[in-house]
Amino acid sequence: MRRLRLAALDDNIARIHTQIAAADLERQARGKRIDPSWFHRAKTALRHLQRERAELLATTPAAATRKAALKDAIIEVVRREHDDASWAAVLNEAHRLAAGEG
Repeated sequence: MRRLRLAALDDNIARIHTQIAAADLERQARGKRIDPSWFHRAKTALRHLQRERAELLATTPAAATRKAALKDAIIEVVRREHDDASWAAVLNEAHRLAAGEG
């Protein structure tokens, strides 16, 4: 759920950046000014989305970070114990289990 929200925030932030860039290109091409009211609303929305994104990242549970570090360490230890062929077998089995084929 957290990853989905983060992806949605990233999409919305990119969308606003694109709209601002398009308005600037149009301004340059036509010599017109960007509507200051629209620009202010766009920048305000961008700040709110960026703040929400930062808060979401800041509240990532420490346990999840520790769990990821532990997984990385386990992989490193197990990898040292296997040659390429047996490591490939380990990965295949792990993928099978992750897919629910256990």
